[in-house]
Amino acid sequence: MSREKRYSEMTDYELNQEIASLRDKARKAEQMGMISELAVYERKIAMAKSYMLDPDDFKSGEIYQIDGDPGSYFKIDYMNGVFAWGSRTGGEEKEEALPISLLIKLEQNQK
Repeated sequence: MSREKRYSEMTDYELNQEIASLRDKARKAEQMGMISELAVYERKIAMAKSYMLDPDDFKSGEIYQIDGDPGSYFKIDYMNGVFAWGSRTGGEEKEEALPISLLIKLEQNQK
């Protein structure tokens, strides 16, 4: 019996194939009005994309925009694998973890 590979074990090519498959499933779920299923696929896509990025490019203390959430920013306290741990700025600032694919580096002329 073959087990499914973890994202951490996949090559970039395999990750791209997985993302394409997940996007297709997400599109179908959206068309059928299956919102919770769509959200699951979107989270899986974000996770797979994170494994194609270098966690060393994300620095503690820096603030990033949150993809898909305009006007929301996230300050990294520390990194753990492909997750950035920290808090959203301007809110109650409770600690949470976001996959690094959801973080957009701010341009130098902002903030």
